[in-house]
Amino acid sequence: MVLKVFKDHFGRGYEVYEKSYREKDSLSFFLTKGEEGKILVVAGEKAPEGLSFFKKQRVEGVSFFFCERNHENLEVLRKYFPDLKPVRAGLRASFGTGDRLGITTPAHVRALKDSGLFPIFAQQSVRENERTGRTWRDVLDDATWGVFQEGYSEGFGADADHVKRPEDLVSAAREGFTMFTIDPSDHVRNLSKLTEKERNEKFEEILRKERIDRIYLGKKYSVLGEKIEFDEKNLRDAALVYYDAIAHVDMMYQILKDETPDFDFEVSVDETETPTSPLFHIFVVEELRRRGVEFTNLALRFIGEWEKGIDYKGDLAQFEREIKMHAEIARMFEGYKISLHSGSDKFSVYPAFASATGGLFHVKTAGTSYLEAVKVISMVNPELFREIYRCALDHFEEDRKSYHISADLSKVPEVEKVKDEDLPGLFEDINVRQLIHVTYGSVLKDASLKERLFKTLEQNEELFYETVAKHIKRHVDLLKG
Repeated sequence: MVLKVFKDHFGRGYEVYEKSYREKDSLSFFLTKGEEGKILVVAGEKAPEGLSFFKKQRVEGVSFFFCERNHENLEVLRKYFPDLKPVRAGLRASFGTGDRLGITTPAHVRALKDSGLFPIFAQQSVRENERTGRTWRDVLDDATWGVFQEGYSEGFGADADHVKRPEDLVSAAREGFTMFTIDPSDHVRNLSKLTEKERNEKFEEILRKERIDRIYLGKKYSVLGEKIEFDEKNLRDAALVYYDAIAHVDMMYQILKDETPDFDFEVSVDETETPTSPLFHIFVVEELRRRGVEFTNLALRFIGEWEKGIDYKGDLAQFEREIKMHAEIARMFEGYKISLHSGSDKFSVYPAFASATGGLFHVKTAGTSYLEAVKVISMVNPELFREIYRCALDHFEEDRKSYHISADLSKVPEVEKVKDEDLPGLFEDINVRQLIHVTYGSVLKDASLKERLFKTLEQNEELFYETVAKHIKRHVDLLKG
């Protein structure tokens, strides 16, 4: 009845997102889109406490309050609908959908609803926030408005990703994030850069702090019939790579515990040069448990190349053997999931990964949703896409520095020579994919490009949502088997 009254009187100026419609305590809440952009409309006798509105109109006995989509009004919504607050994933199979634009969550909802995977709709890294100029609050609020728009009420998580500094951890916790991914890569040693003499000297330094040799030497494990034992050399190497990193993780964990009592905690050792062997995996888990660090997810550095925005590069048979070992170790110790980072577009490994872990997994994606957004631009606004492409070329060498990619600019096509109808096909080229993938910050810092990019996606909203949803669903379907 409320929606009918609204459409009868305001239908010419506003498009209603009907899936967003909710009722509580004689009040109606829904999203609309008009000249002002997307706004929240609340209908009822009087406005809820704390709600701010810029216009009020009463028609057919119903008062309509027109409200901005701001943080304060979202807090009002959360009081009425607690499912709009993020929650823990725990040990449920989960999937993270990073959204660098802050407008993609409706597509992510469509891809993940009814999938059986717990969604982490609010997920960004410190690096991504720095490049896009967003805050933890922006990330969580943008995702929540998208959840509300789609009428999704089954629960979602919020992941502060790749956090290195305590201040970033604390600020994310205070904004209500429920998952925290610690990146201790600055404290991980690269064994290949140490001589044998240096390895022995640095291990002696560790032993002067703590006699971990008395804990581990001679300790034996059996994993899928393979015997694993700590000896002087492999214990030394494991400690050299991970001991300081685990100390950093422990410090971050203790800080977080003082901020919030209940959270998912992910330890990430994936952004290292050294692949995580089964023995290294065991050492990391044993050390975390010994220190009392309760972790939900562990992101390992698997063999092969895990480059951004493209499929896995490596020996699939060897990966399958190793993921079975790692999954068995996780089952042996119990209480945590294996996490797959740089999970975007790794289609060839998903079946083996999902099968080996038996549903005890988390997968992270982010850049691939941005790629699909830019692909939509190439479909509907070729000239804007060419400008984005040229901007990407100008900033690629600087922007690529903190990303693991192998794109070769000498192999990317000259965009001016590509016909309009052939532009979307460029996204089949791994060099173009990585060119666009890592330069998002430079594109979004260009005010003109950013404004036109958002406007184009808004004008082609359904195409945008369906394109991203279809691509993410391809990931999800392979993980579900």
